[in-house]
Amino acid sequence: MLTSKIKNLFPFVFVLILVSLGCRNENQPEQSEQPIVLGAIYNLTGNQAALDIPSSRGAVLAVEQANASGQDVYLALKDGQTDADVLKAKTLEILDEHPSTAAFLGLSDTDQVLAAAGPAADNQRVFLTSGATSPQLPAQVPDYLFLACFGDNVQAAAAAEWAYGELEARTVSVVYNSSETYTNLLQGYFISRFEQLGGEVVAKQAYQEGNMAQAIQGIQPADFIFFSALPQDALEGVQMIRQAGFDVPIIGGDAFDAPATWQGHKEVEGVFFTTHAYLGADNPNPQVQAFRQAYMQAYAGEEPNAFAALGYDAARLLIRAAQDAKSQDPEDVRQALASIRGFEGVTGTISYGPDSRIPRKSVTIMEIKDSRQVFAAQLAPEEVPVP
Repeated sequence: MLTSKIKNLFPFVFVLILVSLGCRNENQPEQSEQPIVLGAIYNLTGNQAALDIPSSRGAVLAVEQANASGQDVYLALKDGQTDADVLKAKTLEILDEHPSTAAFLGLSDTDQVLAAAGPAADNQRVFLTSGATSPQLPAQVPDYLFLACFGDNVQAAAAAEWAYGELEARTVSVVYNSSETYTNLLQGYFISRFEQLGGEVVAKQAYQEGNMAQAIQGIQPADFIFFSALPQDALEGVQMIRQAGFDVPIIGGDAFDAPATWQGHKEVEGVFFTTHAYLGADNPNPQVQAFRQAYMQAYAGEEPNAFAALGYDAARLLIRAAQDAKSQDPEDVRQALASIRGFEGVTGTISYGPDSRIPRKSVTIMEIKDSRQVFAAQLAPEEVPVP
């Protein structure tokens, strides 16, 4: 488990944030400067920390760069501790400490976002999730919830089309965590698109905490296995699948995009997953390389993953919305964000509109090889299941 190590990192992350933002007191930004105040809710501890720490660091980097360019942005960052009650309380705490908060960003899980976005919307503030991928979220929090990432229906369709086309797979066994919205939606959208293509689901095994082994025992022989899991289950589940004698490819979702999970596990082969961007040193995109270099310089050579880039894009989107609005009023910022078109982010081009608060972006497929994540493909799915 990564949790204890991540908990030890939290004091360092908090100090780094204060340093990068000019050592301002978290509870009282300088009123005379009238900064753009953004509330940031991330799970810096708990089982979502593997995704949220990189994402929070990307957001901090975006704010640091904005301030270095002459803007005045204050990031009020709170740790949600991967706990719904804490997330609600921290959202309200930011509003109490910083009544001028223009908008919120953060989080990488659907259920976690709903816990924080509700209080934000009740107070007429946008919540821009950097990494929660449920395409149902905008309808669940009308007007105020936006995504900086693609929806689960998009990444699931991409996985199905890639497996059907590139792997020439026609059968699949599905294993999924039935207790989480993200994992339920992902496997459902995947099955819908794979069957639409002509594929067959030969087994569908659900599990909850503590009974993953029983679900894996129910896997039937197939061309590949679709494993819809949370970050903390990814490595253990893959190892159990291999120990059960299945050597076919395993495909997962963006929750697999936690590089530290796979380090030191060279025995893991034939594992692929969908994610939001490829940030490798050989990516020719100059914007990706500029972000990569800045991130590694800010965080002692640590390579960024897609969640770091999503946090960076989310913070930049809200800064851009405040600039376009020429106002820090939350409603003006909301309307400006909804009007953004053609925003060139590290994770792709982002546009919103009156009927869409989810950007339509391409999907990257990565492979775990020699305990590292390597680029496999990039595609935009031809058809996407309805949310």
